[in-house]
Amino acid sequence: MNAVYPTSPSMSKTKTLVINALFIALTLVATMFINIKLPIMGNGGLIHLGNVPLFIAAFVFGRKTGAIAGAFGMGLFDLISGWAVWAPFTFIIVGLMGYLAGLIAEKMPGKKVIVYSLAVIVAMLIKIVGYYFAEVVLYGNWIQPFGSIPGNIMQVVLAGLIVIPLAGRIKKLF
Repeated sequence: MNAVYPTSPSMSKTKTLVINALFIALTLVATMFINIKLPIMGNGGLIHLGNVPLFIAAFVFGRKTGAIAGAFGMGLFDLISGWAVWAPFTFIIVGLMGYLAGLIAEKMPGKKVIVYSLAVIVAMLIKIVGYYFAEVVLYGNWIQPFGSIPGNIMQVVLAGLIVIPLAGRIKKLF
């Protein structure tokens, strides 16, 4: 890997901290201000672009930055926007999404478009399964959570369509 990830010895702790903080903030802002609330679903649902900076963080800077951006950025969104009950679930689910997407981008050989596409698919599966079970826990119902699956799919697919063509170009800048 030719990329310089925040955890590499050639990158200072200060630069790592700044990059992680930047992507936490970008993920929070994209989740908070670039979204559509879906009142038709069981829990209301939300389609947002917070996954865009999450995937950029994971693909360009690696699994740790992806996990940190997702867990803290979207977890913080839940805490400050009235959805605090979701925050622990989001922290784990979206942190895992960022970590595994970054891990796949770092370790898997092959054409980057295919690698990034696979990473997005894995992240989408984590989001679908993770939030399905979170809703089962929160609502005590095994059927209602199926209503949020289309929104979760749409969220991740949209982010993938935006990020996959750009990630390689952004990575070259670093």
